[in-house]
Amino acid sequence: MDPQGNITINWDFKTITDVYTVIVSIHNYQLYRHIEPPGWKLSWTWSGSEVIWDMKGAETTEQGNCSTYRGDTIPHSCEKNPVVVDLPADAPYNAQAGNCCRGGVLTSIVQDPTRYMSAFEMIVRNPMRSKPSNFSIGVAGYTCGDPVDVPPSKYRFDGQRYTQALKTWQVTCSYSQFRESDMPSCCVSLSAFYYQSIVSCPDCSCGCQGSPAASQCISEGQQPNYLQIPKAKSQDEPISPVVMCTQHMCPIRVHWHLKSNYKDYWRVKVTITNLNFVKNYSDWSLVMQHPNLGSLAQVFSFNFQPLFQIGETNDTVMLWGIERYNDMLLQSGASGNVQSEMLLKKDPREFTFKGGWGFPRRVSFNGHDCIMPSPDAYPALPNGSPRKFPTSAAVHQVVFMGLSPLVLYVVVLLL
Repeated sequence: MDPQGNITINWDFKTITDVYTVIVSIHNYQLYRHIEPPGWKLSWTWSGSEVIWDMKGAETTEQGNCSTYRGDTIPHSCEKNPVVVDLPADAPYNAQAGNCCRGGVLTSIVQDPTRYMSAFEMIVRNPMRSKPSNFSIGVAGYTCGDPVDVPPSKYRFDGQRYTQALKTWQVTCSYSQFRESDMPSCCVSLSAFYYQSIVSCPDCSCGCQGSPAASQCISEGQQPNYLQIPKAKSQDEPISPVVMCTQHMCPIRVHWHLKSNYKDYWRVKVTITNLNFVKNYSDWSLVMQHPNLGSLAQVFSFNFQPLFQIGETNDTVMLWGIERYNDMLLQSGASGNVQSEMLLKKDPREFTFKGGWGFPRRVSFNGHDCIMPSPDAYPALPNGSPRKFPTSAAVHQVVFMGLSPLVLYVVVLLL
């Protein structure tokens, strides 16, 4: 759903001498996928004997062996393969650089265009023989290419003047969910006002209980013993999920409920439930694809934005939480869900509830595609239902007339 999305790294030269200054900026040009904590960890391999003499806005995880240098000042890092991490937001002012210090977290360009980029500055000593290689951003699922020469980056100086780098190299990193994990992390369940049952997530969507690949799980109604929950080996590694024991074993469940049918509109309720006992999802995002989303009239309690349009088709929308209200999806429990309702205007040329048309074609949570039920399991219209299902307004009108339940049933079938 985001074929052009990528992470782009710009390597801008401010000076080019034996001791040169570089501004490195990391841009998240993905529409809906963001970099979560613990954040990016940029690494590369120097082509020669380069050392990082000084750095602002970030720091290397290791200084390395700098024993060949004498004096009161030694390099920031002498590593052949430096690993650079972002500084926290409360870093000392004299250690900061422009657009730095976000703790390694990058939002998507749609969700927050003020926090989709991070940068740091470094002074490098010793002549560079050729471009660095083996770039990585240290986030699962991403693969980076080699640096290439591009037109120099430009910087806005005082509102009416632009300056530019002396030279710019660029590295592009692409994402693949299959490279990140063999196991999905979310699933979708469905229901409708005309159907008595709930179509649950497919069995073993994210693993089967008891299998080696499945997450640790806790039975519903029991409280987790946090002393026995496995801890991450370091602060830079995510904690393994501990989920509620279900037939699907997913940390995240997205539920789509066809709630109401009106004359000119129809209403859908969307609920995201966190079944992970050890993780809160901050700045979460949900992307859904449905042919009628181009006629989305109103969304309640969530931010939303259509993602892109191909010709006359505009069938994909991104939803995310309202800041300080529901932008944090809390860990599993009584408060571990967020929900919204969408009001969609009917397109008489294609609107129907037959054949599962009212349900999404694709759902993605935090950039991860969710497992959908099989189409033949979708909630079906009752046997003998007409092509156009009765609207809520029509049903209410019949009830107001005071007709008996039996007559009401007959009238509904005739509408």
